[in-house]
Amino acid sequence: MDDFRYPEGATPLDPDEIEDLKLGHIVTREELNRFEQDNINEALEWLARRQKEDILTEKFVKTLHRKMFEKVWRWAGVFRKSGKNIGVDWHQIATQLHLLLQDVRYWIDHKTYVEDEIAVRFHHRLVWIHLFANGNGRHARLMTDLLLTEVLKQKPFSWSVPGLDIESQVRDLYLKALRKADHHDYSLLLDFVRAERSN
Repeated sequence: MDDFRYPEGATPLDPDEIEDLKLGHIVTREELNRFEQDNINEALEWLARRQKEDILTEKFVKTLHRKMFEKVWRWAGVFRKSGKNIGVDWHQIATQLHLLLQDVRYWIDHKTYVEDEIAVRFHHRLVWIHLFANGNGRHARLMTDLLLTEVLKQKPFSWSVPGLDIESQVRDLYLKALRKADHHDYSLLLDFVRAERSN
């Protein structure tokens, strides 16, 4: 790709990861976004018609990412194998995800937090672990909405924007809320996920 600019807060891909782009005709970030969104729309259709299963498993977490990005990236659904500017060491991804899924089950079973806070804490940890080479925010938002709707029986979050893509000003608010959650303050993120955006 000739014009692969990264939005503020996005994690750059390694050259080896870029080599795994399935669509050689893509040359700009805008084109990549369009094809990724088309793939995500197909994943949403798959979610609507699939047989319901336990989503709090490594298998489902990987399957969802693969369904979201498999037509664009060869590494879709595969844990990253490189260090990034955020996220745990890549050798620790499977362990950290396992701990998170155990924690979420405990929080639900023991009513440790209200439903929205369980979902926000789950979302933050998924983003913090940074499971995949790319698409982590979109994957974590969709996983969180599935946790809300299928497990906690709540409405999905608004994420302050329609759909899965985040515009620049709203993205800044989202990243600020995530950074605050890094210090165990979830208040901004809780406000953000249920806020309605004015047009």
